[in-house]
Formats: sequence, structure tokens, C-alpha cells
Amino acid sequence: MLMRTRQQAQHEHDLRNHFDIVSLSRSDRLKHYGLHFAKYAGRFARGSTEVKSRAETFVDAFLVALSAANALNQALPDFNYENEKEEEPSDLTFTDQAGRFADACEKIDHLEEFRAIALDANAALVEWIARSASVAGLDLDALVNERRQQLARRPVHAPET
Repeated sequence: MLMRTRQQAQHEHDLRNHFDIVSLSRSDRLKHYGLHFAKYAGRFARGSTEVKSRAETFVDAFLVALSAANALNQALPDFNYENEKEEEPSDLTFTDQAGRFADACEKIDHLEEFRAIALDANAALVEWIARSASVAGLDLDALVNERRQQLARRPVHAPET
């Protein structure tokens, strides 16, 4: 599947299911995504003690990276890592790029150049996620579709008590 198609599908999903985030200012959206990346870095750091599986975290991180790319007007490059026969990339690489994305978000408040840093970090996160999922033998697109269906069933309002 082309990355452009993935990004368009994510944009449509976000409009339907995450309007609370889509309606934020662009800088607040980027900060929100930066917090998600930090959360996922924590999940990877916890390893086998983490309740969420690595596959779930790959998918969640990929969805957020697609949303971040859309907020940045970033055309992510296509990838094809199917049947990769290499060692899974280090989780420290994900943490490094998540930290770089957070650095970009922090620079927004200081009116410093942030976009190039965010673009580079987001592209590196997508590459890491895709490569890691491939090495783990996961069909990322199928898992993304399944996760979007789960998210679409969630209430978009506070539950009544």
C-alpha cells in the first residue's frame, strides 16, 4: 500500500474518531503526538513487563506517526520491508527519535526552528516501526485496519455515570 493512501486513511479516521485532537492548533497536535511517542518509548523500555504487546505498540506508534505526518504536511516515503531477514532495530533508536520529536515540540514554544527536526524524527520513526514490524513478521496494514475498527467503536464522549 502506498504511504499516501495510508496517510489519507489516517486523516479520514482522525476526522471521524479523534476530532478532539484534530481540532487543536497544529502546534498542540504536534505536542500531543510527541507525548504519545514518549508513552510508546516507555512501553518498549518496559519490555516483557508491559501490558500492551509490542505489536499493539508498533500499530499505535504507526498511527500516531501518520497523524503527525499529516499535521506537518509531510509526504512520507513508501517502504517495503516484507520478508526482511535482518535483526530487529534497537528500541533505543525509537527512543532517540521520540526524544528528537519532543525536542522539536519544545522548540515551538521558544519560536525556534522545529519543523525540520520533527520531519526527520517522524520519518525515522516510521522507518523504524515498519522495519521492526517486518522483522517480527507482522502485517502492519492488517493490524492498522483492526486497530482503527477498535478505535471507531470507542465512545467519543464522556461515558454517562
